[in-house]
Amino acid sequence: MCYRTGIFVLLLLLISLDSRDCSSNIQYDVASKISFNTVQAWAVKLGTELYHFGEFITRKKEVQDSFKSAQIESRDGEKLVQNMADDIRAMMELKISAVKRIVEAAENMAFDKQNEPVPEDFQFYNSKEMEDLYEDQSLTTTPEPEFTMENWIIRPPSKNAHLLQNPHYSNIPVNINISSVHVPTNVYTWATEVIKGIHWSEGLDTHFINNYQSDPTLSWQYFGSSTGFMRHYPAMKWRADPVDIYDCRTRAWYMEAAASPKDVVILVDRSGSMTGQRRDIAKHVVTNILDTLGNNDFVSVMTFADTVEEIVPCFEDSLVQATLANLRELKLALDNFETMEIANFSAALTRAFELLEIYRNNSGGANCNQAIMLVTDGVPYNYKELFERFNWKYETPVRVFTYLIGREVKVADVREVKWMACANRGFYVHLSTLAEVRERVLEHVNVLARPLVLQREKHPVVWTPVYANVTDPKVADYLWEQRERAEQKERFMSQRRDKALFNSEKEQNRRWKITQMKQGQYSELGNSKYQLMTSVSMPVYDLRHNENITENVLINEAYWVSVTKEHSYVNNQSQSVEENGQKEMRIARLLGVAGTDVPLSEIQALMTPYKIGVNGYAFIVTNNGYILIHPDLRPVFQQILKPSYNSVDMIEVELFDDDRSPRNFSKELTALRKEIIDQKTGNKLMNIKYHMEDMKRVSRGKRHYYWTGISDSPFTLVVSIPENYGRHRITPPPTDDIHRLSLTSKNISARQYLSNKWSVHPDWLYCRHYERTFSSPEAELLYFLERVARPGWRWPAKPRPPEHHKNKGHERHSEGTEARERNKSPNIAPRNEYYCDHGLMQALVYDARNTAWFNKSISDSASDDKAAEFIQRFGYIVAFLATHSGLTRWQTHPSRDYDDKPEFGKQWPRAIDEVWYRRAVEQHYVDPLSFVYSVDLSTEKFPLNVSSATVTASHAVFHGDGHRKTPAAVVGFQFKHERLSEWFENITTSCEHNKECVTCLSDNWDCFLVDSNGWIVVSKDTTQTGQFFGKIRPDIMMRLVEEEVFKPVHIIDYQAVCFREKKTTNPASSLLTPLENLRLIMAWFLATTVWIYNSIAVGLAQASSYSFDYEFLTPTVAYQNYENDEDTDDPSMSKPPTRMLERDFEKLVLINRTRPTPCDREMYLYQLDYKNLDEKLNKPVRECDRPFYAQLVNYTNMLLVVVDAMCAKVEVPIFSIDATEVQYNESLPCLKHMHPLYRKQPNSCIRNHTEESNIDMCGRGSLQQKNILWVTLTIIIILHYF
Repeated sequence: MCYRTGIFVLLLLLISLDSRDCSSNIQYDVASKISFNTVQAWAVKLGTELYHFGEFITRKKEVQDSFKSAQIESRDGEKLVQNMADDIRAMMELKISAVKRIVEAAENMAFDKQNEPVPEDFQFYNSKEMEDLYEDQSLTTTPEPEFTMENWIIRPPSKNAHLLQNPHYSNIPVNINISSVHVPTNVYTWATEVIKGIHWSEGLDTHFINNYQSDPTLSWQYFGSSTGFMRHYPAMKWRADPVDIYDCRTRAWYMEAAASPKDVVILVDRSGSMTGQRRDIAKHVVTNILDTLGNNDFVSVMTFADTVEEIVPCFEDSLVQATLANLRELKLALDNFETMEIANFSAALTRAFELLEIYRNNSGGANCNQAIMLVTDGVPYNYKELFERFNWKYETPVRVFTYLIGREVKVADVREVKWMACANRGFYVHLSTLAEVRERVLEHVNVLARPLVLQREKHPVVWTPVYANVTDPKVADYLWEQRERAEQKERFMSQRRDKALFNSEKEQNRRWKITQMKQGQYSELGNSKYQLMTSVSMPVYDLRHNENITENVLINEAYWVSVTKEHSYVNNQSQSVEENGQKEMRIARLLGVAGTDVPLSEIQALMTPYKIGVNGYAFIVTNNGYILIHPDLRPVFQQILKPSYNSVDMIEVELFDDDRSPRNFSKELTALRKEIIDQKTGNKLMNIKYHMEDMKRVSRGKRHYYWTGISDSPFTLVVSIPENYGRHRITPPPTDDIHRLSLTSKNISARQYLSNKWSVHPDWLYCRHYERTFSSPEAELLYFLERVARPGWRWPAKPRPPEHHKNKGHERHSEGTEARERNKSPNIAPRNEYYCDHGLMQALVYDARNTAWFNKSISDSASDDKAAEFIQRFGYIVAFLATHSGLTRWQTHPSRDYDDKPEFGKQWPRAIDEVWYRRAVEQHYVDPLSFVYSVDLSTEKFPLNVSSATVTASHAVFHGDGHRKTPAAVVGFQFKHERLSEWFENITTSCEHNKECVTCLSDNWDCFLVDSNGWIVVSKDTTQTGQFFGKIRPDIMMRLVEEEVFKPVHIIDYQAVCFREKKTTNPASSLLTPLENLRLIMAWFLATTVWIYNSIAVGLAQASSYSFDYEFLTPTVAYQNYENDEDTDDPSMSKPPTRMLERDFEKLVLINRTRPTPCDREMYLYQLDYKNLDEKLNKPVRECDRPFYAQLVNYTNMLLVVVDAMCAKVEVPIFSIDATEVQYNESLPCLKHMHPLYRKQPNSCIRNHTEESNIDMCGRGSLQQKNILWVTLTIIIILHYF
């Protein structure tokens, strides 16, 4: 019994102890929780203290009082866009007027002087050979070795001139007293026609200089000759980096002015005979034809043997617009066609004619000139019946250009191929080497220009799409390839130095991250290396009706020889002599194209952004719907031009907030686009979304769009204004005229208001002096403020184009010497030394005068104790103020005489265009009292150094008159991030009423400050600062998105670049039969024999002339040979891997070669949804089902997020804001082609002239070189060994 009783007592004791443990655990769990009231109190306290500090340090009340006298006026969008369009048009008229004077002068000079003989000692300024005092000698072109040859023609050296850096020309060293000449690499400078053109065009210098004097805003002026040279003003040293591939005849300003738009079908023979060099020449011909096409042209490339096939299958039975992206696609596809079977010319010509007829009947494509380019090595006959059926009965609307390829061609082939061109208003060319392709292909431009030249009266004015100065788009691929080569070399050398380190997992991961970061495109959006511009150009005609023509004569039915006879002069008159194949013929020759550049920055300055206001902007759209100017045009990635930077469509940058899938544009949007392209006048309210800060932040809102056409141009101006705060703008009272105030204040200059720590918007046009240079925009502004204060000041009127003579073609030559003398000295308008924007200057001085007190120390407006308290808490602080007129002021507390960091206003001088200004104005409509806080963002490419990180807070100051209000300025402060972290820690580790409680100090809780776009401002783990919250806690971010605290915004980047792996041929894919093996052996043997002979012959020739110097090695050659250069190897390097390790070597060392390709990328960015936000956030923690609190920090854009760290993280996908490629079923060019967008065809189209039938010149043979001995020896050797 006692035993049972004891057991019972023991059980009761155990039960009681167990219950005590359970109750204690429950009490511990409750005690370890942070209460909702505590988190709410932290958010209120932190926000309130930050607000009071911000209010004190920025003196925002005083700033608001400073604008009390300002007036508010309604912003009339229609009037605003019309005034801007008128200003831009007036500027364009100035440029057109200058070009017209160049055209008239060039035509007169050519008529009078182009047949004059060129003196033997003639010298000119050669741009490539001019000395540059600022040039690094290490960058000069490698000199050519000196050859000693008999009968060597000694040419006089080029002239030289002193060059000085000129800020008007991007600080390039120039000489504004002369012009210089650029001659392409493929053009011989001293060829008869080239040197004659250089000689007579020297007289253009007078007109270049006069143009510049009458319009000092004029940029580069030039005359591009049809022979290849370009005379440009001012003279400069031509820099070719890496090589000089510039040819003015392939630039948009030349091509579009030289001939009206065209539809082109290129037919390439791929029969079995088109192998080896013939195939290479054919590809080169097609590539050069494509280089002469522009955005207003349309093209199709087909290959034919027994069947006719599109070179790009998705372009089948259609013409594609000749954009950079489409041309690139066609050029890449040229590498893939194979030669086989017999050519079916009938099928190819029929298909080409039928395709062009469809477009002609439907007014599609270019709807002007049409041409067929036939590239072949011979035809069986001339197919006259096809031309009668498809071309002649319609009065020959299609020109036919034929390119006969090969050295050994039959006489019948020459006759038939040439007849096909001559009978169809075209041109025939015989090509036997790659070197002559460029010059011969360009002949078709002169033929297409004949109707334009024959009518003589009209000189169409052509405006080009956006382009980057002299940079050729093809260089982009080259530059990327050079980078990959350098990377490959570095990997190879690193692996040889330390194989173990290189092969380690850590090192491979590091290199993989570097590769990924290199292939990003949002970290380098600047285009400082390139100057974007448009050009205006006009054709220049040869005013002569007839000329002595040199023909090529067929010798022994084997090869062509050019027989030339000099012109004879009798009584200073050119005489025509029909002798040795030379006869006088009717001509219609294009002398060239004259033009001038217009930097886009000059047009942007006329868009008066201060009148548009914050978060508003203007942009220009071309007739093709492409962007000329837009704040979101991003033409560069990693300092390389994007492959299709000049064909970015309007609806690819204006992202309308309709949540549609990529490239699924709404009818409303396409209708708006059509009205804009048609240059109508209208307006529309649209919902849009837009990104900021390198696509790391996003915002949404309503915008008013206003648009109108810019008359006599293909451009339409569009202004976009925010709906709410964009309706009004602030203006100074009319009594505050700068000049009047200066006079009434006894000539005290307004510059007294700008004494220290201030800057102005560097891109805005306040005042510009055309004859003086200044160290900074601020220095120029101070100069003009002094001038305004002087008596007699007059605001300059906007320049207008001076009068110029109307072009009356050749008729004006009947006026005699008097007319020509008048042309030599054109009327010059009075030169304005400067220009000022009266309204902007007025607004700036008003802002400067009313905010001059901001330069005073903060202690002057507050007690010393309070100032000392705040400064002690925050340490070094920068307070700043930016106004709507572009003025930025800043003060440091405590003040410092020297700081190694750039001053605030020098880092962020763009006022209303800065992100902190734009976000502060938007935040005003969320909470008028709040500040917008942001921290430097941390990315993989640019990780944040938290120890030096800063926090920027900004607040918008609005001015109202009762029923209207508008942003007047933004105030803010910047301080060290570590101070905010300390403040955050002090508040979140304290309890209400000094009670004991759980705080963020506990390891069981993680606390964050997250901004309105989901970026971490403060975290307990400092390494998380600046990172995206969805990456650190994707489970919590997912709940916040589900509860609609954050809203995902779908952003599509239509200007992205992806990196496609280059395709390499795989020999294992072909089946090698015995006959195939025998064929390959014989081919190898013959090729090797010829190569050996060639090497020996060339080597002996070089050895007899000069000794080889390794300095002549190009970087490419040097790179290709570095692996075999054992003498330069580091002794510590290990040997290359053996064959057993070849697979690992390829995997670890060899990179995947890529090619930058246009693509679409998409991403989801996040924005705090303030709608019913308190209701969404006021929710308790439900154990681990909802293990967090989130509270809005008062008067800020930040959320306080407190997370229970004891709850296991839910495995969910990481919320990535990185862009991913949009996967389509077709390539991007194919997709765009299948869903074409509306475009407006150019107004000018001159394609026919009745007198063209009198022109007989329609063909040119290949000029045979003196290599008959080499050919004979090669054939003998091959036959001997065969």
